Amino acid sequence: MATATPRDLVGYAGNPPHPHWPGGARIAVNFVVNYEEGSEYNAQDDGVSESTLTEAGAANYGVKGRDLAAEGMFEYGSRVGFWRVRRLFQERGLPLTVFGCALALERNPAVAAAIREAGWDVCSHGWRWVKHYELAEEQEREHIRMAVESMKKTLGERPLGWYCRYGPSVNTRRLIVEEGGFLYDSDTYNDELPYWVRVNDRPHLVVPYSLTANDSKFGSGGFFTADDYFTFVKDGFDVLYKEGKTQPKMMSLGLHLRLIGHPSRAAGLERALDYIGSHKDVWFTRRIDIARHWAKTHPAP
Repeated sequence: MATATPRDLVGYAGNPPHPHWPGGARIAVNFVVNYEEGSEYNAQDDGVSESTLTEAGAANYGVKGRDLAAEGMFEYGSRVGFWRVRRLFQERGLPLTVFGCALALERNPAVAAAIREAGWDVCSHGWRWVKHYELAEEQEREHIRMAVESMKKTLGERPLGWYCRYGPSVNTRRLIVEEGGFLYDSDTYNDELPYWVRVNDRPHLVVPYSLTANDSKFGSGGFFTADDYFTFVKDGFDVLYKEGKTQPKMMSLGLHLRLIGHPSRAAGLERALDYIGSHKDVWFTRRIDIARHWAKTHPAP
């Protein structure tokens, strides 16, 4: 049966192009802060409080009405976690990318200003941290438009990248191409290098993301200690770095401020940053720089 989002199970077929990362780097490392706090399903906007990726985990405590505990856990991410993670990267002079929900940034001008000051790139994480695959097409079109307009006002420039919460709808990629102005999207987990697709007979760049070396495993029980996180990141980096001698790749590492921002977990992030930073020929970079490099080095066919 035909589908608007056909699957590609072949990809580069074991013969990926050499990315020619700047400086001859063996690996491109992109850390991503997911800034969602204040745009999740919440009592103010939806009449319910969400506890996803918090200390509550998958527990259902049966709270009727507002779940003030869950709300407080989200608030920790914006009140404390953001500033701790910011310090860790700024102390080391390292760049990162923000997957920013437009409404979340609107509701915390201090964070938005700090992101601008740091020079981090912001890839749109939607108008809100909601499930795009549950939105009707016209509703999703409006969310995309509102996200772009909001970020112009909050950050002073429009987003050039797009990434949904978890997964897109079957319409998302077509809608962001129709909206225009986007250089890439990261709404897939199927590769370790960017690649081109055609949407409505127009070339469109995909910069894949990853949920593998992602701190969301703290929220789901896959990670428990800082050593769990560090070991997992280190092992993945070691394999990619070794392969990078002949076939360089990119490594995406997602961070959630209400998770990794806690001291016991931030310790693992510190170790990971220092370990990766101790290697030569590593390109710590922003996602927009990966997209621009790919578009220049490997133009759309």
